[in-house]
Amino acid sequence: MAEELAKKFIEALHKLESERDLETIVNLFEENAEVGNVVMRNRNTTAREFWKSYRDNFDSIESIFRNEIITGKNAALEWTSKGTSPDGNDFEYNGVSILEMNGDKISRFQAYFDPNNLGHQIIDEKSAEANR
Repeated sequence: MAEELAKKFIEALHKLESERDLETIVNLFEENAEVGNVVMRNRNTTAREFWKSYRDNFDSIESIFRNEIITGKNAALEWTSKGTSPDGNDFEYNGVSILEMNGDKISRFQAYFDPNNLGHQIIDEKSAEANR
């Protein structure tokens, strides 16, 4: 069950990223699921709010998954995300997402990545363009 749900999550994330399909990913989460990442300030957000905000932060984005470690009711997914910011700057960053599952729903999602890496790439490209 956990492996199937992890695969559904990856497929749903790709649909969110490429088609802005919010419903498919939101439907994988329990109603009161805990969702977050290392830069979130509001820890009381819903899965819908979290994933909408995630997608709205980028003009385009694609996540490529390198490793999937799935045991029992948990999954660790290692990824690289690439795309463009709303300002048109390219970015690329790596991270790991942890999924905790309860039956056929995700009960907790937490993403870990270096926020400085993402921020520096966007800022550095803006600076480089300004200096041209």
